[in-house]
Amino acid sequence: MKRAFDIVVALAALLLLSPVLLIITVLVALTSPGGAFFCQVRVGKDGREFRLLKFRTMRPGSEAKGQLTVGGRDPRITGIGRFLRKSKLDELPQLWNVLVGDMSLVGPRPEVPRYVALYTAEQREVLSVRPGITGLASLAYIDENEVLAKATDPEKAYIEQVMPAKLALDQAYVSDHGMAKDLGILLRTLIGLFR
Repeated sequence: MKRAFDIVVALAALLLLSPVLLIITVLVALTSPGGAFFCQVRVGKDGREFRLLKFRTMRPGSEAKGQLTVGGRDPRITGIGRFLRKSKLDELPQLWNVLVGDMSLVGPRPEVPRYVALYTAEQREVLSVRPGITGLASLAYIDENEVLAKATDPEKAYIEQVMPAKLALDQAYVSDHGMAKDLGILLRTLIGLFR
């Protein structure tokens, strides 16, 4: 039932939002060099790696300078990229990841391999379900970049504080999830975005 819901909603959203997706694609391509999309290897269900899609919000080659972004004033972020990140519109291409089965609408956010390698055996339980575009951890840490911007060592703060806290929320979701909870998380996400 969850997979069928994901397919129907992702397909409907891609069709309805196609004009918006086209406008963003053109704006990203015209306002900075590089393609409109950013692909990054993430770890999904059962530890399988896949390529997560986003609209590109940073200048080409930015990932070589670190995978964490620290605040809205990160110099690697483009002008249009700041708006896309703030509004979360940069996440829309992940509807394709949902449609093809890499992701779900709701679930633990997929992490990059280097951070998954740090998971404990218990934390790896989050890999037993499809990762999501949104989830409990996404809602709790909607301003994660700003939190990391205040840290003296953002990388250390992420690994020692933010990541374990997010994983605890994701573990709670994995141990008790269902359609009713997913719908509630989607509603809270939409409300949060409009706010």
